[in-house]
Amino acid sequence: MKVIKFGGSSLASAEQLTKVRNIVKNDPTRKFVVVSAPGKRDTHDIKVTDALIAYYKAYKNGNDVAENQNWIIARYQSICDELGITGPVMTNISADIKALATLPIQGNKFLYDAFLAAGENNNAKLIAEYFSENGINAKYIHPQDAGIIVTPEPGNARLLPSSNEKINYLNELEETLVIPGFFGVTEKGDICTFSRGGSDITGSIIAAGVHAELYENFTDVDGIFAAHPGIINQPASISELTYKEMRELAYAGFSVLHDEALLPVYRASVPLVIKNTNNPEHPGTRIVAKRNLTGSPVVGIAADGDFTSLNISKYLMNREIGFGRKVLHILENLGIRFEHMPTGIDDMSVIMRNRYLTKQIERSVIQNLTETLEPDTLHFEKNLSIIMIVGEDMNEHIGVTARAANALAKAGINIEMLSQGSSEVSVMFIVKSDQEKAAIKALYQAFFEA
Repeated sequence: MKVIKFGGSSLASAEQLTKVRNIVKNDPTRKFVVVSAPGKRDTHDIKVTDALIAYYKAYKNGNDVAENQNWIIARYQSICDELGITGPVMTNISADIKALATLPIQGNKFLYDAFLAAGENNNAKLIAEYFSENGINAKYIHPQDAGIIVTPEPGNARLLPSSNEKINYLNELEETLVIPGFFGVTEKGDICTFSRGGSDITGSIIAAGVHAELYENFTDVDGIFAAHPGIINQPASISELTYKEMRELAYAGFSVLHDEALLPVYRASVPLVIKNTNNPEHPGTRIVAKRNLTGSPVVGIAADGDFTSLNISKYLMNREIGFGRKVLHILENLGIRFEHMPTGIDDMSVIMRNRYLTKQIERSVIQNLTETLEPDTLHFEKNLSIIMIVGEDMNEHIGVTARAANALAKAGINIEMLSQGSSEVSVMFIVKSDQEKAAIKALYQAFFEA
């Protein structure tokens, strides 16, 4: 059996949902269907998730929410009307949307998650009804009933280890199961979402839990390209990747797949394929545990911006026991997660995402580090981007890093920092954000057009 997941762009309209129905109907092994909330129908449209965020803010601020409720309900109603759905599903959806405005506000740390999850949850109800009325024996399954029991961490839920056994029972059900993505339920029954884009995670969890033969992740592109097509004109497509390679690319900016979605299928050895709802016959990109050597050291180039480096210098730093631990402890106490930490004998840089920093937090970091460690120099460096070249075959080729550095130098791009992990799956270059696109073009030319 296969698990199949559809993103918001695949579910935005009646036209797209017709394609989805045909994809599911044409392969009877596609028994588990994970769905996102409806996405944009065009560039001027609003995602249902964004409308739910506005609804949440209005409710929390004590404003009139009737307009928010009516827009969201009308959005689902328009899909039902276009598809000719005659069942009672809209009565259920309308009641569910209105019920959000009856949830307690004070002391309810799951309120935001409950609002966000309503997009996926109600779309799953609608799609199950649509399938049932159009030749597919379908059934809506709430994540709680599917066994997706998670930690009580709003916006960052993680599956409890005991859940996999509960999820496996889904194999005993005869219907095609339609499951909302993006959220699970805590042991106390609270709705709790995964990180944004978490419908990919739900699909991966279900695929691992039911021991699927394949997890198909449908989106609006023909798989994965070697670089961003918005930067490189007609970049090379990638037919096959390993889990490790995809993890590195997803982390560094390949938004086609949520980076946390790989762990469940990786542990369960379930292959994953990225496919296009608008071109389902295309083979897409397959993600596996091990692939044959490609002959090329680099399979993809990814980039992500909005990073800041905390740069610390102190003479004889390397002789101070616990120096690095103290730095990270101070950051931990301020709720800051670090991404990378290149070091020298007298220098240390801690790379973090801008979203963790405010002016107040920056001042607290400087003050606490100055008082605790008495560094010679200490400052933040902003507007940085991470560029990564990725490929498990890099350890089979000599001079990959030199080739990349030479390409950047020829393009007049200064490398602020460079890092390579012991696994040799990727090499990371940190450059100024205004040179990000130029760096990608230089590296692509060096490895794919040379």
